[in-house]
Amino acid sequence: MDIYINKNNLSMAIETVTLYRPTGPKELELVRQSGFKRWPPRLPGQPIFYPVTNEAYAKQIATQWNIKDSGIGYVTRFEVRKPFMDRYQIQQVGGSDPH
Repeated sequence: MDIYINKNNLSMAIETVTLYRPTGPKELELVRQSGFKRWPPRLPGQPIFYPVTNEAYAKQIATQWNIKDSGIGYVTRFEVRKPFMDRYQIQQVGGSDPH
């Protein structure tokens, strides 16, 4: 749970969900340029924004894909408000580890 200050300086507890995003250096630089406030538009070969709920799985993706493609891989962690996440069904891909 995170604490946010609204425009009236009242603190509010907002429940969040932690997501992980494996990324390469180019995408991470674009995130950095936004002040770490947004993800860049999807590239032509990457039409789907694909964060995961499992840090170990994100590391596996970064290791198997990002390092192979760019020589280095990162795992970013970010919080999304739970009411927003509740609008989406979590999908599981691949093996039995929760993603």
